[in-house]
Amino acid sequence: MLLNDRFLKACLGEAVDQTPLWLMRQAGRYLPEYNATQAKAGSFLGLAKNPRYATEVTLQPLDRYPLDAAILFSDILTVPDAMGLGLKFTAGEGPSFDHPLRTEEAVKKLRIADMDQLKYVFDAVSEIRKALIQDGKQRVPLIGFTGSPWTLACYMVDGSSTDDFRHAKTMMFSRPDLMQHILDVNAKSVAAYLIEQLKAGAQALMIFDTWGGMLPDGWYQKMSLASMQKVIELLPREYEGNRIPIIMFTKGGAVWMDDMAQAGADVIAIDWTISLSRARKQLLALGKPLALQGNLDPLILFSEPEQIATQAKSLLDDLASAPGLKPGLHALDGHIFNLGHGISQFTPPQSVSALAEAVTKYSRALRSKR
Repeated sequence: MLLNDRFLKACLGEAVDQTPLWLMRQAGRYLPEYNATQAKAGSFLGLAKNPRYATEVTLQPLDRYPLDAAILFSDILTVPDAMGLGLKFTAGEGPSFDHPLRTEEAVKKLRIADMDQLKYVFDAVSEIRKALIQDGKQRVPLIGFTGSPWTLACYMVDGSSTDDFRHAKTMMFSRPDLMQHILDVNAKSVAAYLIEQLKAGAQALMIFDTWGGMLPDGWYQKMSLASMQKVIELLPREYEGNRIPIIMFTKGGAVWMDDMAQAGADVIAIDWTISLSRARKQLLALGKPLALQGNLDPLILFSEPEQIATQAKSLLDDLASAPGLKPGLHALDGHIFNLGHGISQFTPPQSVSALAEAVTKYSRALRSKR
């Protein structure tokens, strides 16, 4: 039993009393309590690979803010780590792999990720679900997630985060067969990974395609979108009698909204490069009444509370001007308020309080005017 099911209802295009809110990277370094827990864990990987600490930081933003969903605390690169690439995090430099896929031999040796090596993630999912229970009811739903096959491939080939992922894109252009092999293995791996999260207690699943937007038109559809569609096709849409919403997010992918609508997700998450009303109208014109998630620019959270509230209200007003997903629904239904990308580590915590208050009050007020 859920005390608050607004997020799940919004994912499925059902009516809610106010717009649900959660934030990408809501458990993170902008919170002093998170930094204290990471200090206890000793490192980022020490935190991510310890179910007790992962549970602790997952719940921290929920204890501080009136959010409508929890999201598993982990990292997208745990999957290639379980393929034997040797993940490490270096202070000030970020993640890197000891064994990047730079040769044909290395690519052809690639195998589906070993789910046994990811047991710490599934244990964390189970612990988080238990920790969300209060007086016999669950506070909010739990989101599981993965990186997209293409986004993972970028790191796996280049070995670390770069400005242009030159090695990955060069492989794609010069040896598309090798890149396709990586994407096929990744698609099977992340599908298996999401299914195990589902079995452990995740109630919605999100695919983060952080680097799909760097691809040329045509290549995005062939490489990133096609591999995400393969993942979605492998996922169950119901589990233990409950619908499992699937959220798909390509940063910088608004230009491909029509293509993304065909991939099979229930929710299209968007960044700030397209308005909510325009995205809604495009989806309806295609006969795809899909829910939307987004799309506040995270850097707005460095403004004063009044400016944050103004921007949040502007996004809600914009969507309210569009048609509803279905007859009888308010235009705001079928929308999850979120940022257009992850929250910055330098964000003042009080800015999130201002955002949550604005979204809650104003989305209720708009619905009362119908």
